[in-house]
Amino acid sequence: MLLRSKGQGLAEYALILALIAILAITALIFLSGQINTILSTIGKAL
Repeated sequence: MLLRSKGQGLAEYALILALIAILAITALIFLSGQINTILSTIGKAL
């Protein structure tokens, strides 16, 4: 039983990491235009 609970904990941890990765990628896709504008403005100021 102990081995099964370890595997279940590992699977839950992997699912949480996958969800965080999906959220981060989605946020980057939606914010890429704004990030590009900010970095361009900084680059022009230098």
